Formats: sequence, structure tokens, C-alpha cells
Amino acid sequence: MTEGTAGTDPPDDGGDELRLSVPDMDCASCAAKVESAADGVDGVEDVDTRPATGTVVVSVREAVAESAVADAIEGAGYSVPGADADGEEGGPASVWTSPRAIATGIGAVALFAGLLIEFGLVGIEVTVATVLGAPIGVADVLFLAAVALAGREIVRGGLYSARNVSLDIDFLMTTAIVAAISATLLSPEASLFSEAATLAVLFSTAELLEEHSMDRARSSLRELMDLSPDEATVRRDGEEVTVPVDDLSIGDRVVIPPGEKIPADGTVVEGASAVDESPITGESVPADKAVGDEVFAGTINEEGYLEVEVEAEPGDDTLSQIVRLVEDAEADKTEREQFVDRFSGYYTPLMVAVAVGVATIPPLAFGADWITWFVYGITMLVLACPCAFVISTPVTVVSGITSAAKNGVLIKGGDRLEAMGQVDAVALDKTGTITRGELSVTDVIPVGDRDEDDVLRCARGLEQRSEHPIGEAIVAHADERAVEGTEVGEFESLTGEGVRATLSGDPHYAGNPDLFEDLGFDLGRVHVLDGGDDLAAEVHHACERQGCLGLVEDAIPRLREEGKTVVLVGREDELEGVIAVADEVRPGAAWTVRRLRELGVETVMLTGDEERTARAIADEVGIDQVRAGLLPDEKVDAVEGLLEEYPDGVAMVGDGVNDAPALATATVGVAMGAAGTDAAIETADVALMADDVTKLPYLSELAADANGIIRQNIWASLGMKALLAVGVPLGYVTVAMAVLLGDAGMTVGVTGNAIRLSQVEPEEADAEPAPA
Repeated sequence: MTEGTAGTDPPDDGGDELRLSVPDMDCASCAAKVESAADGVDGVEDVDTRPATGTVVVSVREAVAESAVADAIEGAGYSVPGADADGEEGGPASVWTSPRAIATGIGAVALFAGLLIEFGLVGIEVTVATVLGAPIGVADVLFLAAVALAGREIVRGGLYSARNVSLDIDFLMTTAIVAAISATLLSPEASLFSEAATLAVLFSTAELLEEHSMDRARSSLRELMDLSPDEATVRRDGEEVTVPVDDLSIGDRVVIPPGEKIPADGTVVEGASAVDESPITGESVPADKAVGDEVFAGTINEEGYLEVEVEAEPGDDTLSQIVRLVEDAEADKTEREQFVDRFSGYYTPLMVAVAVGVATIPPLAFGADWITWFVYGITMLVLACPCAFVISTPVTVVSGITSAAKNGVLIKGGDRLEAMGQVDAVALDKTGTITRGELSVTDVIPVGDRDEDDVLRCARGLEQRSEHPIGEAIVAHADERAVEGTEVGEFESLTGEGVRATLSGDPHYAGNPDLFEDLGFDLGRVHVLDGGDDLAAEVHHACERQGCLGLVEDAIPRLREEGKTVVLVGREDELEGVIAVADEVRPGAAWTVRRLRELGVETVMLTGDEERTARAIADEVGIDQVRAGLLPDEKVDAVEGLLEEYPDGVAMVGDGVNDAPALATATVGVAMGAAGTDAAIETADVALMADDVTKLPYLSELAADANGIIRQNIWASLGMKALLAVGVPLGYVTVAMAVLLGDAGMTVGVTGNAIRLSQVEPEEADAEPAPA
């Protein structure tokens, strides 16, 4: 991630996007000011403010200096710290030690002292001045001091809003404060200095609370940003030198001792070690790395010495892409957020009109006490700001997406998060998703007096020159069993059937049953032992096969029903054994399907494999619906059919490349194993960074919880505003209550509610057997 640094010019080669950190921008009102300020700079074409992450993305023409944009934003009252000024963005401590917090604290002391003098210490209150005929006492001086101290930033923002004709919270609060002071000066019996001071102190405290709670919400994003080290040790000219990570180039050779973070994406060129990849993939078990293996920036070298050749420029590594995409999460607004934006556009003007009506109509039309109703009008102005309502959705989205990224699930925006929380069905590709995508030997069945090693020895010799995946799986299995091959000669690949070769000068074959039938071999007379057969003793003795299974009518069909490919090994006139090969089901696949069903999500398998193999795998993991024999365009048709069956949404899970059309057609496309794969990260709606299907239930649960929290935040904000608004003309709601409950309380409440998403963690898959 590259974040803008105030005071610098754009690079010589241009660039049409500036990304600046504006940590003080923590609400919709702040965002409107920042947008207006940046938009006023010549050459700025578009401004995208993201208060939940405190960033601003500005599209500019080449000639625009970043410093000009930063100066304009700072002129609106918002600091723009440099990219290296993480400390300035601050955690909770910086909020409460800021100049504004100190001024507000002193103002609060002045307010308390004034109230004490006015209502408690009779005899101390004396007139010290007269303004426009209104007497100013000691308590009034303290109240005005409180307004000057705590309300300085409020009035400054209000004046800026007035110049830009923006009906935001600063303008409304400034109007209320000025109105209270003016009313007292023009009509001394009003005595509203205390209300003005209370409003200034409480609202300033509320904004500090908002900043503190928003900072907590952003802390997870800062943790992601801090994963990458600032410096790297690199070999240059035969020496080891320490350089800033931003100075690394493709081809540099970096040195990573045990316990240090890897500074860039690259390939191991020397050494071996276990690497903690949890910052990228969310996997808690360290991955073993050796020469030729890929590593990622931000991961941790746990025990061994590594040298890595850099293969990505600073800012283009996988971690930077993750951080950048999380920062951009606010850009794609959810449907609820769009509704909130539309609603707030009507809400504030309506509430201002109501406030004016409350302040004027009862005194003018019914002769009610104008001071009482004037205070009610001020209270209604406080309730006119929709800050908590507007921030409720984006802060939840950012919290959810950041939490997901820390657990190895990259969600490409709030709209995808919302959509994932609504899907009723998940379509899963078979190969590479439900299964490993790698063939392996599952059964070795000897014929006659041979044992398994005899069969593997023959098969290994036949297949060691084959480039077919089945042959490679057989050779790998023989290697694992330490079974050596025999002398091989006259190797020949028999397209579509198998292979032929001489083993120690004797012709042998390995292939499918059709190959041996073409050779004239009668497979019907072959029987194989079935060690699992549990026939009764009398039946066993009566059977002419003596507990055996017929190869053609029993063994081969049984293996194929289990989704396995059958390879026969032998000579023209003698069968030596049978080997079954299959793409093994992933550990946790059955648990994933069961857990999704518990969450109310149906699962469907989409595969290009034939029906019998697909059904065997589906039965093993518990999937009810299977669509087999599908070409890529037919998978698209299948997804479209599922969308008709499940109108609330369908997620498609695949490898992000071969299944790209189907992923794009689904409501949400989920790519497996996206770490280090730029195409998958860029094209998928959701990317599972690790090749781990068990993250799907976590994704579904997180998205559903996020939608629930968004609904809670929206309705709680609206409900509190409505309740307080009704209570104002009845005399039950004071200015203090409106600020503390309607503004600060709800903003802190919705932010805290959103942070709960960080408590949703991926579950460990059960070790229980797959369903029958």
C-alpha cells in the first residue's frame, strides 16, 4: 500500500490517483467538508472520502501537486499526516491528550464552576459587566469561557460549513450555540448561557468519544499495515546492507534471519525454514519453505535462515494488495448504505424545519413560553444530525472486512459482504475445491500369490516414463513405499488405453480394462481377494470363489462407484494386480458441507467429471445436488439455473481461473488459494488466501452477522432519534440528553457493535468421518 505524503508532488510519470490519510475525518459531516475542500483544488476530478478508514482517494490530473490537495483539506480543519507518521494518526491516548481534548477539559471545569456558582453558592454571583443591556455575572463569564474553549473547533467548522452552504452537524451546533447566546443578550430573562456552554462542552466531548471509538474500529487495519517491516537486509556488491523496504527492487536478494518478518514477496534461493503465513492465509500451522518455494511479505521466518529473491515491487506485494483492498471496502456501497445516504438527505432538512417549528409555532400561535420552546428548538437541532445513522453501515463493513482479511479471507467490498450474507446456496467446483486436485493411489489389489509391493514394482517400471497424471501418481506412491522399479525397455504410450514396456525383457502392460480386453485377455475369469468380506462360514465354503470377488462384475464396478479410476497391471496372458487412483477429498470438506447446512445454506456440486464419479464424491461429503459432465459454458447455465431456484443469491466457489465465467455469473464468486495469485485477487468477489475449503462456513457466518449488525445499527439509531424527538416537546429530553444519547451515545454504540465482528473466528473442522 502506498499512502500519500503531504507536501510531495506527484511522480514525473503522472498518476491519476492520490491516497491521503485524514484520521480526524470520522463521520459523514467531516467527510462532506473534506470532499468540498479537496474538490475546490484546480485539477481535482473526483474525491472519494472513506471516514470508516480515515482515507481520501483523490483523482487528479498530472499537474496537481499532492501538497495542494493536502493544504486544502488542512484548511478545512483536518490534519493530513505523512505516510510515515503513524503515531500522529494516534490510538486512544492521542485523542485524550490532543489540544482539543485539553481545551474541552478546561471548558468542562469552567462549566461546572459556573453551574456551582449559579445554583449552589448564593452570594458569589455578582454582575461584572453589561452587554447590550444584559447583565453579565461571574457564572456567565465562566459559561462563555466554556463556550470559547470547548466550542472553538465547533464554531470553526460551522463557519466553514456556512461558507460552503453545508447543512451539517457543525453548522447545526454552531447555530444552536450562537442562538442561545444571542437570545440571552437580546432578552436577559432568557438566561441561556448555561445551555450554550453545556452544548459546547458535551458536543465537543461527544466528538472526542466518536474519534476514540472510530480509532478502535481502525486499529485492525493498522495492524494489517504494520505487518510489513520497515527495513530489510539485502545483499549488494557482496555486502549485507540495511535499506528501507520501499527501496527494494525486483531481483534484490534479501536476508531473513530466524524470528524476522519477510519484507517482500519472492522466492527462496537459499536455506530452509518454517514460515508463519497466518498474516496472509490465516493458517495457524507454519508452512515449510525450501529453495524454489514462494514466500510473502509480512510473514514470519520462524526458525531457519532464508535468502529470498524479491519478485514484487514495494506496494505490489500480496500484503499491500490486501491492505489496499480493505481500505477500498467503503467504495462499493451496500444497498442499505445507499438507502441510508438517500434517507439522510431528507432527514436533516426535515428535522431542521421541525426544530424551527418547535421554537416558533407554540409561542406565536398559542402564547407558550418562548424561552422554553426556544430551548426545545435547540434540542431538536441537536437531533437533526444523522451522524450515528450514516456511520453505522460503513464502520460495520470495514470491521467485518478487516477481520476477514486477518483470517485469510479477502472480501472485495461492502456490497460483496452484504451479498454473501444473503446467499441461500453455494455451488462448489469438485476438482481443487472439494477434492485436492491431485491424483493419488487409493487401492492396490494383488492377484494370485503376489503382494502389493510386487504390483507396485511392476506398475512403477511401466509408468516411470509416462507423463500422464495417473502414471505420476502411481510412481509417487511407489516412491513413498520405497518400492524400486525394474529394468525398463521399449516403452510405448498407448493413447487412451495405457502404456506398454518390457520389464527385465518381459512385455508388460498397464492401463484400463479395455486395453486388456483388446489384448484378448478374459477378465471374467479373474477373481481378487476381498479382505473386508464377512461371509458366514458355511456360505464361504460353499462359494467356489472361496471369499473372492469377480473382477469385472464386482471389484471394478465397486471401485468406480467410489469415484476411482481403475488401472490393471500384467502381461498379455496374466493379470498381476489392480491399482485404483482417485482425486482425494479434502480434509474438512464433509464438515464444511454439514456446517453450511447448519447455517441454512444449501450446497451444490458443479463438475466436468462424469456422473458416477461426481456422485461418489458428493455422497462422501454429503452434497445432495450434483450437476456433472459440465463444460465451462454449461457451468454458467447451471449457475443461472440456481439463481432462479435461489433468488436471494448463489455463491460459486472455484479456482478463480478455470471457473472464471461461472464465478462472474454467481451473486458472489469465491476463489480458492488466492495467495500469490494476482488474477484471483483481482477478479474474485471473495478470495480465500489459503487453499482451505473450511473457511467457507466462517465467511458465511461473518457475512450474515455483519448484515445483522448493520440492521441493528440502523434501526437503533433511528429508534433513538425518534424516541428523543418525541420526548423533546413533552419536556422529557434536555440538550444534554440529546447530545449524550442521540449523538455521542449512538455513535459510540454503533461503532462498538460493529467491532463485535472481530470476535467471529474460523472454526476448527471436526475429525468426524464423512457422511456415508
